[in-house]
Amino acid sequence: MKQLIPIFICLFSILSFAQGGEKMKERIKAQKVAFITEQLELTANEAQKFWPIYNTYESKIDAIRTNKLRTIRKEMRKGDVTENRADELLEQILKAEDAMHKIKQDLVLDLKSVISSKKIIRLKGAEDQFNRKLLERLRGMHKRRGTKD
Repeated sequence: MKQLIPIFICLFSILSFAQGGEKMKERIKAQKVAFITEQLELTANEAQKFWPIYNTYESKIDAIRTNKLRTIRKEMRKGDVTENRADELLEQILKAEDAMHKIKQDLVLDLKSVISSKKIIRLKGAEDQFNRKLLERLRGMHKRRGTKD
């Protein structure tokens, strides 16, 4: 999952600038909900409790990526930072990653009251599988667009 985080940051940045980016995000979100619900075999009762917890988790993670890591990465890309500023940026990155880790730990604890540990483990696999499929689709779309030009 850590390997996919930078890819998803780029992906969602691109999608937000693309025409219909919001609609695309909504479609991806709906597909993810359906995919995870199916993979975890969530009952209606479980899904009703699971999705508010999971959506809160995703919102918190997205806020860190958007509000903290995006600005850090912009500055890093410039490449002309001092050693002291580089140390500050590294510290900010570590703090952001620690915050995301804490949010993930909280997710697991919150989900344990809603679904089994086995389903929580399956959630990780389902997220990874969904992300791989999404990337494959996007690469396919990119290749098809490249051949049209």
